[in-house]
Amino acid sequence: MATVRWTRQQSLVVFSLYFRLPFGRFHSRNPDVIQYANLIGRTPSAVAMKLSNIASLDPAITQSGRSGLTGASSADKAMWQEMQQDWAAFSVAMAQAEQELGADNFTDCVNTASNAETSKLAAVKVRIGQQFFRSAVLSAYNQRCCISGLANPKLLVASHIVPWKTDEQNRLNPHNGLALSALHDKAFDLGLITVDEDYRVVVSSQNTDKSDQFYTAAIASFHGKPITLPEKFYPAAQFLAFHREHIFQ
Repeated sequence: MATVRWTRQQSLVVFSLYFRLPFGRFHSRNPDVIQYANLIGRTPSAVAMKLSNIASLDPAITQSGRSGLTGASSADKAMWQEMQQDWAAFSVAMAQAEQELGADNFTDCVNTASNAETSKLAAVKVRIGQQFFRSAVLSAYNQRCCISGLANPKLLVASHIVPWKTDEQNRLNPHNGLALSALHDKAFDLGLITVDEDYRVVVSSQNTDKSDQFYTAAIASFHGKPITLPEKFYPAAQFLAFHREHIFQ
């Protein structure tokens, strides 16, 4: 029996799932994999294999020594490159593919986009992109703050390394993100902390008060400690260097 080719729509939906799942959940027993397999008319095993094929294109995963990830097709590779070239357009394409097949992750956003006036369309696309960025970054860090280990999703932020307003091209690039607690996100944005070339936390010596026990315990105590690195989408060295040079105090 001839192999049925994956459609672009099906592939976009699995790419979307790739961004939301930690690597360890790319298996056919995962309820999310089963749900999406039913959605696109593929078997859970086929979706799990597709996720692994996509993972074979992610240097953060392949450089960690994981074996058996060699099955990416030319279409997968082309789609990966498309994503790298325009994160914003790709996030909207994934959302539209999910909506067309009945997934509800971005349905409200896409429906709003379809009915919006031109003046509102850009704002809707930003909302879709922000949801994509948050899902991609937090799943890469297994839903934990990479500094403190906090695992309450309501208190986690997908923090931009290079600020949103500074680099439009990389606003939605997950390599430009860190999973941080709301407190550490604020400290990072203000330049009170940064991350060095060896992925260790550096705490600014400015604006510190050694009598502030909470600051010492919650922020200063992490100085020199390594962050927990993600399974996918390592923070890019050039983005961290920008933060150290232009934002860190």
